[in-house]
Amino acid sequence: MARLPQAFIDQVLDRTDIVDVVDRRVKLKKAGKNYSACCPFHQEKTPSFSVNPEKQFYYCFGCGAGGNALGFVMDYERMEFREAIESLAQAAGMELPAEEADATPQIDHQKPLYESMEKATRLYESLLRKHPTRGRVVDYLKQRGLSGEIARDFRLGFAPEGWDNLMTTLSSEEDIDHALTAGLLIENDSGRKYDRFRDRVIFPIVNQRGKVIAMGGRVLGDGKPKYLNSPETPLFSKSHELYGLHHIRKFAKNLSRIVVVEGYMDVIALAQFGIHYAVATLGTSVGKPHLEMLFRRVDQVVFCFDGDEAGRKAAFRGMEAALPMMEDGRQVKFLFLPEGEDPDSVVRNKGSQHLEHLFDNADPLETFLFDQMAQGIDLDTMDGKARLSKLVAPYINLIPDGVFKTLLFKSLATRTDMDVESLRRLREIEKPVTTDYDSSPGPEPGKIRSGADAPFDYPEGYEPPHDSENYYGAPVHLEPHSAVLLRALGLLVLKPSSASAITDELLPEQGGMLSNLLHDVVKQVRETPDLSTAALLGYWMGTDEGELLSEAAAKEVIDDEQHISEHLMAILNKLSRDRHVTLLRKRAETLKSVAYTDLSNEQKRELVALTTEIRQLSGRN
Repeated sequence: MARLPQAFIDQVLDRTDIVDVVDRRVKLKKAGKNYSACCPFHQEKTPSFSVNPEKQFYYCFGCGAGGNALGFVMDYERMEFREAIESLAQAAGMELPAEEADATPQIDHQKPLYESMEKATRLYESLLRKHPTRGRVVDYLKQRGLSGEIARDFRLGFAPEGWDNLMTTLSSEEDIDHALTAGLLIENDSGRKYDRFRDRVIFPIVNQRGKVIAMGGRVLGDGKPKYLNSPETPLFSKSHELYGLHHIRKFAKNLSRIVVVEGYMDVIALAQFGIHYAVATLGTSVGKPHLEMLFRRVDQVVFCFDGDEAGRKAAFRGMEAALPMMEDGRQVKFLFLPEGEDPDSVVRNKGSQHLEHLFDNADPLETFLFDQMAQGIDLDTMDGKARLSKLVAPYINLIPDGVFKTLLFKSLATRTDMDVESLRRLREIEKPVTTDYDSSPGPEPGKIRSGADAPFDYPEGYEPPHDSENYYGAPVHLEPHSAVLLRALGLLVLKPSSASAITDELLPEQGGMLSNLLHDVVKQVRETPDLSTAALLGYWMGTDEGELLSEAAAKEVIDDEQHISEHLMAILNKLSRDRHVTLLRKRAETLKSVAYTDLSNEQKRELVALTTEIRQLSGRN
């Protein structure tokens, strides 16, 4: 597809002042070298939204929104990429050039997968309207009280019985390969390929940009499983997506809360009755990435689950994930519906006002926490009160310091007839519980070490900020030296020209998200040496990587820009040296595993040389 030349896009960004762009929409105030305001993308009372005029990018320290002027216009005005570019070009007095038919898209490695998902979505939509057996799915949707309009809004479809309804629409082996990668087809051990979704109602799963990234299917008969989701693909990670979130952005701009429900039909039914602020997880528990997305938009999250054991377990996991994020001003509530009821049935039988009343009066987090922990405990006895204190205190310790945490300890003190000082001593003794909301290896989520405890010695004169214990939060997938790699990325974004001094030998081995991204950024700068910070961020517009790059750059505080390259090279040299030392140590350990007397003279000399080199490189001469 033809598109605007990348050079023109870069020129637009070079001629655009992000301060002017933002200030026309959100009133900015001067704050040192930068400008600040209350973030337009989430509700807040204290400004955490910062605009850097020198580097031409913005970042919100509250919700994590960030990017260049183009990204701001796209998100604020809800424009597509082309529309936003045209708007900025017009404001800059620039005429649109002729389109390049063969121009390389910003990020094109996933484009065929998006196209495959869109083709499949359109096919299933058309089959819902035209297939001879569509009456079964139409009857099912009518029984659930859904209108044609709501089915259209959520792009519902129909995958009929048969193994190749989608397969037969694919015209080439390349198309088939893309459909396989996107999770639309399955290939068995014998090499046979067939449709993943058969005899199911289709629920397209859409990302925040409105692109279909996966599908869910509900079986129409008695087949198993009842619900089938797309597998993990390059487009889809279920732990980082929420069904219905794009609908919220489209239909519910001014929100005070978001409700988390259990399934697709709940989200759709609530939307049909005017409740456009419900989302559902996709075959996984509510985790930290989910809550980060929700708290960017609202300060109140309501979990609405079945009141059975499974629903309460899911709610408890959601609470565990929420506790480390319960800053003052945020609220989490819990609503458990009677047996046999769900949000879909309640809103259809009793109306939206009744359900919203239930949301209003849902149990606050503290009630749910204490009630769950107190089950089976006799609080009329001293040992019961002691047990409750021991169970609850570690969970309260997960909450960031603040008024809410203090009040919870006071509430616990009242319930157990203890004084707050005693509970504080208990707090110091008891270690926080380990929650399972993030199974990534590495440091505790949001607790990447720094300073004296860091796995990396920072260059002289380049100490992390005082609040760097929570400096970056946890990346999608933690990897060795993640905190250091994030710093390297942040510095490189602030001064892209620094890449000219980076040799291939200094780059870390690829394999993790951050190391791969560092390679990609260096490659991009090498191809376009004059890239500005704003233009560089534009290449990762609308991606997780783009958000990460914005965050990393925003959190680097260096007064003297000429030292950026120096600090970056010091980081990469240290990583390279550490990598070399690791290899040396592995070889030395191999030699040490053999009795010294059994080593050859050559091996003994090698071991001495290895030990000496390791000591020198480690600074232990």
